[in-house]
Amino acid sequence: MRIDDSCPPRKINRLGVCICCLLASVSALRPGSAQAQTVAPTFECIGLYWKPGDDGLRPSESGKVEAQVRFRQEGEGAWRVGYPLWYDERDVEFRGSLVQLRPGTRHEIELTAPSGKKASFTATTRSERFPIAKTTHLPTGELDKPLRIVESGTPEAWHLVTPAPGSKTVINVFNLHDNCIEVAANYVIIRGLELKNAGQHAVLIRKGVQNVVIEDCHIAQWGRVGGARVWGVFHGSDSAVYGETGSGGLVIQRNLIEHPRSGSNDWESGHPDGPQAISLVNSSGGNIIRYNTIRSTEDHGYNDGIGGGSNFSFEGSPNRDSDIYGNIVANCWDDAIESEGANMNVRIWGNYLDKTFVFVATASTSKGPLYIFRNVFGTSRVSHQDASGGMIIKTAGPRRFLALNGEQVPGDQGRRYIFHNTTLQPNGALNVFSDHGLGNAVSRNNIFRVRGRVYPSASTQGPPNDLRNDLTSGYLAGGFVRSMFVPSDRLEWFLAPTVPAIKWGRIEYSRSGKNFAITDPVVEASNPAIDKGARLPGFNDDFQGAAPDIGAFENGNPPLSFGREAAPGFNRAPWEKY
Repeated sequence: MRIDDSCPPRKINRLGVCICCLLASVSALRPGSAQAQTVAPTFECIGLYWKPGDDGLRPSESGKVEAQVRFRQEGEGAWRVGYPLWYDERDVEFRGSLVQLRPGTRHEIELTAPSGKKASFTATTRSERFPIAKTTHLPTGELDKPLRIVESGTPEAWHLVTPAPGSKTVINVFNLHDNCIEVAANYVIIRGLELKNAGQHAVLIRKGVQNVVIEDCHIAQWGRVGGARVWGVFHGSDSAVYGETGSGGLVIQRNLIEHPRSGSNDWESGHPDGPQAISLVNSSGGNIIRYNTIRSTEDHGYNDGIGGGSNFSFEGSPNRDSDIYGNIVANCWDDAIESEGANMNVRIWGNYLDKTFVFVATASTSKGPLYIFRNVFGTSRVSHQDASGGMIIKTAGPRRFLALNGEQVPGDQGRRYIFHNTTLQPNGALNVFSDHGLGNAVSRNNIFRVRGRVYPSASTQGPPNDLRNDLTSGYLAGGFVRSMFVPSDRLEWFLAPTVPAIKWGRIEYSRSGKNFAITDPVVEASNPAIDKGARLPGFNDDFQGAAPDIGAFENGNPPLSFGREAAPGFNRAPWEKY
């Protein structure tokens, strides 16, 4: 297939970013600074990569091999400290991310290696505004044939496909065509459409296509009739949005994705298999999936909400330099978010995940670092009839090996950072991590109140873990965890000042002139999550009080919000208004 693209292919890198644009975002190095660093900006994050050479790797006084980071928005006087860059000795490279930045802003960045060697440069986050040169207005009303987009835009002149002003367009192919839309062009925006009854994938992004935006769409009733592979069904993962091998630079935002035609089986009949909301296959990376509402019914549930493949690889989904945030994902029989493969500077934050088996699947994380922070985890269950629950984070462990240059190498040893997440009980996950094993993980400031196992057993295989300063407990305290939060009819989980707790033993009381004793009474105690968090530069700089709070919500700050309506400047789409 020929991809019609006016931006010369030789200027498009493996992330789908035009080299000219990339060079424009990174300034020339200052005299005397170290070479060999690159940046990968998204709207709100900047991935950092640095190879300072052997003379930069001498251990610091603390013995740690990590690079210190400081940064500031251009024009500001004070520097901020970023979270240190992890050193991957396999690639002789420091890697890490600056997170939760403002879109379209230029930042000064300084890196310092353990030896004291420095690199100084600037980088600019992506603008949320896409310059549009051509608009294709679709006919008003219902179309019964699929749309194939073959005309590309350029980085400075995107091609917008949308309904005519003041009208709506529905593409309803009535299961007579595999797709509602096929995208075979770069720098394309699909906005405000209603897509129904695709025979397989509602939106198909062809192999290698880069820089496609899908926003403000309603996608429903897609896919073939599904079920477990043990039933003889071998065509799972029909998706609302499906990106073929090598596609990347995708922005999927503010969409309502619901009610696939079929449904995944649950774990009682084997590994779930069936429809998915978003699937990316060995993406080139640079993807942003944000502020979508993904839901269904339990009988028409998803395999994974957001996922893809290849899971055990050095690519995968979303591969690298990608953000997944602000989404509501529910009604999944396997993983709400499956982020597996390289996971190199992938950030997953601020999502509300509910009615699933696994909340975030990370098996494998072959490269890293992967950041999972400020997510809220709701209900987990095994099947329609078994509410015992699965795990919060799936891992592959030390037994997973991958082929690299003809040799077998460990495939799940990339760094994972797990910060400030909240697990709601009862009816949440059984365990925090899966039984496959865990290495090279750092966790801080999470509310991990589960009925089963919190941390895995110490292992001598693979890189060590650093798991501490989390609020944990077993089943009994887990039953009280809802009382830790102020009641709300919205998805807000601010911490209550006090919590119920059991005071063990026979406790003597005197009330109204009478003396009596109560065994193991329930009393009110100070909330153990308030002001008990560890400082994590770049991740909780805006804390209130004496110290950061543990969990996803910081008392005194605005609430987290999720889904389409949480998007800044949200407006109703044409399919809702007309």
